[in-house]
Amino acid sequence: MDRDLKDQEVLLVVEKDGNDLKAVTGLDEDGTPKTVKPEAKNEPEFLKVDKHGDVLENFFENFMRQAKDPTHFYFFTVPLGKMENMVAGLQELLKNPDNPANKRMLDEHRLMPEDFAPKPYQAIDESRIDWEQLKGIGVTREQLVKSGSLDKMLNWQKSPVLFPIEGDINGVRIQTDARLSFRENAEGELSLRVHSVRQQPELDNALYGTQLTEADKKNLLETGNAGRLIEFNVGKDDAGNDKTINAYVSVDKLTNELVVLNANKIKIPDELKGVKLSEQQKLELREGKGVYIENMLSKNLKPFNATVQVNADKRGLEFYFPETQRQVQNQNERIKQGEAPNSFRKVKLSEDQKASLKDGYSVYVSGMKDKKGRSYSGYMTLNKERGEINFMFPGLYKEALKRGLVTPDSRHKVQVAANNEGAKTEVNKKVDEPMKKGQSQPTEKQQEKQEKKEEQKQEQAAPKVSKGRKM
Repeated sequence: MDRDLKDQEVLLVVEKDGNDLKAVTGLDEDGTPKTVKPEAKNEPEFLKVDKHGDVLENFFENFMRQAKDPTHFYFFTVPLGKMENMVAGLQELLKNPDNPANKRMLDEHRLMPEDFAPKPYQAIDESRIDWEQLKGIGVTREQLVKSGSLDKMLNWQKSPVLFPIEGDINGVRIQTDARLSFRENAEGELSLRVHSVRQQPELDNALYGTQLTEADKKNLLETGNAGRLIEFNVGKDDAGNDKTINAYVSVDKLTNELVVLNANKIKIPDELKGVKLSEQQKLELREGKGVYIENMLSKNLKPFNATVQVNADKRGLEFYFPETQRQVQNQNERIKQGEAPNSFRKVKLSEDQKASLKDGYSVYVSGMKDKKGRSYSGYMTLNKERGEINFMFPGLYKEALKRGLVTPDSRHKVQVAANNEGAKTEVNKKVDEPMKKGQSQPTEKQQEKQEKKEEQKQEQAAPKVSKGRKM
């Protein structure tokens, strides 16, 4: 419903070095403003600016992103009820815009697009990090870099992996797995935040004083998102009144922590993966609902369908596929029953590996590919209680192994020692070449190659015999 006319203004535009003001109605695909003459008969087409809404912010964000030359246009606003008289006055002023008096009056109605664009994103300066604080819980900078966590944490995100951490709290030694992030306190000081793993989401406890409904709990368990905006009381304003926010609530799938995100931190786009969203779709997404969208385009320009929903933990929209989700749920149930998967991250597991997983061992897996096609390896373990697969990179695995948090695969002790822990055994101590997965003895070629290396070393170490100088 429109507010009173006094609260509405009309957005006007004029081309650089011109004075022919037009009323804005929208944007073309190339970012050029769509316009009509600023006459009363065209009023239904005007882009009306509501002082209480976010029309201007959305308009200028799209304009700055799409326009080839944003500086080619000047924008002004005038009250809807006084539009025609003020347009005539502004056009006269634009005939000599450099005149100080004219410029002062024009500036009273001028809008600068960059004032409405998103503020420049400020990443964390690494010099602000207290590395001793991290060292105190058993985490080093090298671990953050190797796990791909440092860059994400410097951009205010959580670490993408769990770290085995330990520390003292009131004299009690605590050991747990957790994601890490950096946050600023009210004084602007940077501090480390530890997001410990919970056995399950704490759905029955009040969240910032608000109790979740049964529907919220069901949605959080099934999709990871509450599926609606929830009002939270976050304190008092300067006048002593209750200060509330509308927020999205989601489950951190690695730690089971409940994450709350203020709704004003999320912007719903007009277009998603090549599909122009309808006003109804944007409204439902803004309300936290899941929206099924068809014929979106992947990076490879392949069409796909998915349900889209705001995820508070990811601080943006996430895609999930009903069929894939059912497959994941079925696999989780099988893991709870002690059954190992046939593959992990597109790498087929051997029968020997699956048997080790069923018996509770951590299994070494290689040949996995990241998003850039680079190979990586690590250790996987079945978490039968949660019905999940835990994965660790070699560096984190070594730390967990020292603390007794994982059980090495007894079927591949030689392989694990040779390839990943840097240790040597009686079997392979004389072989420099890494042994392959499942290999317990050096091959004949490996042994022969090593013997040749030893012969060469001995020849190089033997004293040289002089044959005399040739004349």
